[in-house]
Amino acid sequence: MNPPRIVIDNESSAEATIVRVDSANEYGILLEVIQVMIDLDLVIGKAYITSDGGWFMDVFNVIDKEGKKIKDEATLSKIEDYIRKSLGADSRYIPSRRRSVDVAAAADHNVIELMGTDRPGLLSEVSAVLASLNCNVVSAEIWTHKTRAAAVMRVTDKDTGLAVTDAERLERIRERLSYLFRGGDISRGAAMAVSSGTATMHAERRLHQMMLDDGDCEQLQRQDPEQSQRPNVTVRNWNDKDYSVVTIRCKDRPKLLFDTVCTLTDLQYVVFHANIDAKDNQAYQEFYVRHVNGSPMNTETERLRVIQCLEAAIERRVSEGVKLELCTNDKVGLLSEVTRIFRENSLTVTRAEVTTRGRMAVNTFYVRGSAGEAVDQKTIDSIRQAIGQNLQVKGQPEPPDPQKKESPTWFLFANLFRPRSLYSLGLFMR
Repeated sequence: MNPPRIVIDNESSAEATIVRVDSANEYGILLEVIQVMIDLDLVIGKAYITSDGGWFMDVFNVIDKEGKKIKDEATLSKIEDYIRKSLGADSRYIPSRRRSVDVAAAADHNVIELMGTDRPGLLSEVSAVLASLNCNVVSAEIWTHKTRAAAVMRVTDKDTGLAVTDAERLERIRERLSYLFRGGDISRGAAMAVSSGTATMHAERRLHQMMLDDGDCEQLQRQDPEQSQRPNVTVRNWNDKDYSVVTIRCKDRPKLLFDTVCTLTDLQYVVFHANIDAKDNQAYQEFYVRHVNGSPMNTETERLRVIQCLEAAIERRVSEGVKLELCTNDKVGLLSEVTRIFRENSLTVTRAEVTTRGRMAVNTFYVRGSAGEAVDQKTIDSIRQAIGQNLQVKGQPEPPDPQKKESPTWFLFANLFRPRSLYSLGLFMR
């Protein structure tokens, strides 16, 4: 079916809005549809995927973040319009894994990609360098997993509000950031590639690709003290139909389906059928897949890699620590100022989302103590006093520990041995 047919049904279910998508089948089409839904902040509770041969027929049960059906006409119209556009000739889907970022004269921003070993306070240092070079961070997605970290940061020139195009200035940015990244893992180095072009990749898709290429999933082979909390991923072959059946059972969370389908797609597997269900805070996902070459998983090595990569994809976005939301007037250097305050209070950021809406900065940070411990109320009070009451706390901080001595020695050691800070030793700019 080309053009695709999208049907939105708000009558058949009392609990969810049903979205049916029928289309000609192409590689990556399932990920495109799911990506549209998560970009609209929709939660997929159930889904039935069927895509054999040249056709694609999927049914999604979706709700909003408050758990309610979608009744807003503007949002319903966006669902249909965006899915139709995403499956058309102007689709944003880009199957290749780009390792450089393009800079074009017509672009309205530059993109900096960071990937590598987590390091205490590096996000604060990166932000400070960019601010000193008159670069404004307009958006950023930052993830940490195990000892690795990745970020996609969009920046503009402070004065023009557009992309930096001057070659000498780009070289200064490269030199300063390269110098900053000369740390313990010198073999990974730091590099910046500048070329022409305007195509951009979805930031969360790119983060999955960066961490997959970096091999963060390989660290999952180590003994984990919280093994019982790990996702349960199994792979078996259905030989009669030449499918590999991937089954996932884990704690449910937002964007889980996007993360798993993104990983299967980047591993070059095609989902032919799937059954997705989430209830009582638990998720069940079953995928019937083949490699793009048409074969199921034939070796134990292949099956183990798929399991490890899916486990990593599920864990990357798990929100560790107290959630802090900051909505305030945007200004150059805001991210540098906020992350400096976190560092001075011995906090480490495990995940962050930085956005700009008009003249307002809307930022979300997940923070933990420098040694991975929970954040106490005294620390929260301290950073709110420094940042202001625009900082909202989501979740319950721990009460202060009376045994903790806040001496200069304690602070020094806390910063020396922080296991999870930000970040990283690979740099690309587009």
